[in-house]
Amino acid sequence: MSEFKLLIGGKLVDGAKSSPVLNPATEESVADCPRGSEGQLNEAVAAAKAAFPGWSATSIDERKKVVNAIADAIEANADDLARILTQEQGKPLGDATMEVYGTAAFFRYFTSLDLPVKVIEDSEGKYVEAHRRPLGVIGAIVPWNFPMILMAFKLPPALISGNTVVLKPAPTTPLTSLKLGELIKDIVPAGVVNVIADENDLGAPLTAHPDVRKISFTGSTATGSKVMEGAAGLLKRITLELGGNDAGIVLGNVDPKEAAPKLFQSAFQNSGQVCIAMKRLYVHESIYDEMCDELAALADNAIVGDGLKQGTQLGPLQNKMQYDKVWDLIEDARKSGKIIAGGEKVEGKGYFIRPTIVRDIEDGSRLVDEEQFGPVLPVIRYSDADDAVSRANASDYGLGGSIWSSSNDDAYDLALKMESGSVWINKHADLAPNIPFGGARFSGLGTELGEEGLLEFTQLKVINMAR
Repeated sequence: MSEFKLLIGGKLVDGAKSSPVLNPATEESVADCPRGSEGQLNEAVAAAKAAFPGWSATSIDERKKVVNAIADAIEANADDLARILTQEQGKPLGDATMEVYGTAAFFRYFTSLDLPVKVIEDSEGKYVEAHRRPLGVIGAIVPWNFPMILMAFKLPPALISGNTVVLKPAPTTPLTSLKLGELIKDIVPAGVVNVIADENDLGAPLTAHPDVRKISFTGSTATGSKVMEGAAGLLKRITLELGGNDAGIVLGNVDPKEAAPKLFQSAFQNSGQVCIAMKRLYVHESIYDEMCDELAALADNAIVGDGLKQGTQLGPLQNKMQYDKVWDLIEDARKSGKIIAGGEKVEGKGYFIRPTIVRDIEDGSRLVDEEQFGPVLPVIRYSDADDAVSRANASDYGLGGSIWSSSNDDAYDLALKMESGSVWINKHADLAPNIPFGGARFSGLGTELGEEGLLEFTQLKVINMAR
């Protein structure tokens, strides 16, 4: 594998130190990764600050050309990026390839948007305009579950709106971001995009840096709270896309055999390591047993293995810490429910957990109440749909949720009662770049994607002129 470098001020540079990135399927090193120091972080921020006046003065059409050129580079190097992504993250190569091409598509979507001057009033006595101006240096902090696509929630809208960026990937999955930095070094003007990897020690100084005007963070609620605290002293903008405990509610008029594969995919995509994965499933008592049996059969037949091996459907957990957390929840679920599929260790190397279905479990158990972020699904029996919605809403989280029914009207009425940023009907976790996305309560602050997501990277400026 090629040598990796940090991108600071338009130059590819070594880190102050280096350490290996592990393949979670083999627990062996993929490559040595340069790790930046706080001094190098300061250099990256300084480079972004210096580049801001020129970049923000560039026309939006010219900025769009650069963003489209980044998308071209991603597509032209999709095979290499996908292979690196699978090796550092663990997901099957086909899924990694889809993520890479999806990343390019998200970049291209944002080039379809504009920031026009809006005339608020044009009357005899006054003329009022609303302008959208860039903020300055953006700190973009990306997690380990979708290192490419979640970067595309942040980087293109930041650039389109005239900001400069310091991108910090997760310490366990930095390589695709560093490779991207190498690919775009000669595409973006020096300092406009900087990419720095760390050992989980530069998030706080990036968040608190006085020259960073906004932090866009995706990750855990606990870390998001620290980001908010670090940004508070300078009243800088923040967008937080945090944890979730998404509930799916299946009504009694659903065919279990037809719905089970969709429900299974909603819960176990990326081995459950999805912020909007279905993390608890409420099933009406009239179809509960049949649904549990269908889900258990799908879990038993799933192919779990190294993402580079053909036929693999589910890869490993991305890191040892998450692996241990999920196993702890499985052990606890043995006492509070009945495991009907999975729940056994996979022999050999790698952080593998087979998809696990737990039935006869109730609200109040850890697996139901906490975010597992792994391939374990509790299936909870209910008898009254409104009661199921109330139980779903009882969580501190509010990222997503879904209603499953043969009647769209019934599902819609219940969807209106769900307290989450996104509610799907007869599907789950359906994201698109043009659809705004954000969480309620402990699941986040602000909006990503869509026109609303672009505006999050701007300052509203009103010009009010007397006539």
